[in-house]
Amino acid sequence: MGSLGLVTLVVRDYDEAIGFYVDALGFTLVEDTPQGDKRWVVVAPASGASLLLARASDDAQLARVGDQTGGRVGFFLTTDDFDADYARMTAYGVRFLEAPRDEVYGRVVVFEDLYGNRWDLLGRAG
Repeated sequence: MGSLGLVTLVVRDYDEAIGFYVDALGFTLVEDTPQGDKRWVVVAPASGASLLLARASDDAQLARVGDQTGGRVGFFLTTDDFDADYARMTAYGVRFLEAPRDEVYGRVVVFEDLYGNRWDLLGRAG
């Protein structure tokens, strides 16, 4: 088996999602290819799996935007410079749900993306 390379995230709008993931989280826009009334939009952090930003195409999908994991933290963004990334995200206006805390596995803080999906920003210990 290889590696997990791409995960779909249902979004309300392509451009607002690109703006958040690229500007606030520092991801790279890997691909933005028109496909009729849809687009193939992929963003990626410096390493790890990429996100396919898929615009909701019906009411059932729209109802899932922002709650794709039932309110749990569903995404884990690791960083080599927790303080710098936390400061940049704070300056951008990212909504943090708590103050950063130290755990045995590293420094962590829970934040929400622009739709309300919960993420951990995680600076690994050691």
